[in-house]
Amino acid sequence: MFRREKRQDLRSASHAGSWYTDDGEELATEISGWLTQVQGVHPPYPIAGCKAVIAPHAGYSYSGAAAAWAYKSIDTTGIKRVFILGPSHHLYVDGCALSRCKEYATPVGNLPLDLETINELRDTGKFEDLDIEADEAEHSLEMHLPYVRTIFKGMDISIIPIMVGAISKQSEVVYGQLLAPHLAREDTFCVVSSDFCHWGSRFSYTYYYPEPKPSSEPALHLSRAIAPLSSHPIHESISRLDHEAMDILTIPSSSASEVHAEFARYLSRTKNTICGRHPIGVLLGVLATLEENKEVHPTIQWVRYEQSSACVTIRDSSVSYACAWIRF
Repeated sequence: MFRREKRQDLRSASHAGSWYTDDGEELATEISGWLTQVQGVHPPYPIAGCKAVIAPHAGYSYSGAAAAWAYKSIDTTGIKRVFILGPSHHLYVDGCALSRCKEYATPVGNLPLDLETINELRDTGKFEDLDIEADEAEHSLEMHLPYVRTIFKGMDISIIPIMVGAISKQSEVVYGQLLAPHLAREDTFCVVSSDFCHWGSRFSYTYYYPEPKPSSEPALHLSRAIAPLSSHPIHESISRLDHEAMDILTIPSSSASEVHAEFARYLSRTKNTICGRHPIGVLLGVLATLEENKEVHPTIQWVRYEQSSACVTIRDSSVSYACAWIRF
């Protein structure tokens, strides 16, 4: 029996049919509906000069509606290429990695890769290469593709997907310096893929503030022997924890370099399971580089925060989703 070999230069929509629908018409309707629901924002969408967004990458039944708050902020005028920075959940990457594909498939239309830019980055010697299996196993990049294709519908754009490993703050700075000249271009946009706190025993993370702000009562880790206080539910503690990070990651309250340093201290203190912390760190490295060169005065504005469920007991679990737009 004749068997067609799998194309090694086309990444399939490997999570379609499980993490989101594989029916193109149904998916287009869902995304359009979520975008329509985003109303009452200030300043009005789209955000003039918006150059990047931070948005979640969970299954669409969990975070699809939340992501719309980031994507609707995008002013698509003049955009030709979109960088997508996502964390690696399955593969150990000692740095950042690039796809070897020429095209990424989605149920709402394929996206070509910007091979010229990817080869320029590859020539720096700072990036690993992904094989097709590792590329298709990762969901943090894929979950943004249908939104990107929808927002830039009918436009001739290409993408530069970058998988970011569990790198140090200094490495985030180095990669930020490498990407800064590319992201400074007026025709280039950036999507940063990140969920926020993954809370619960199944994530091995039960960090808990026993009192709300402005209390300075130290946090503890809940267990079968240590229960939360009825006066301060777990989900409220998670919200406080995530909003600490969001407050730190708000610019122009401080310079991008100062924000990056404070974010690193926050992560060291809380160990908050923000899975896209390293892609966020790379973006901060980009902003710091451009700021130091007197090219930009960045702004990061958070516009949406949700939790997948409201945790009350140690048996519960949840993942948080936060959205922001970035102007620089």
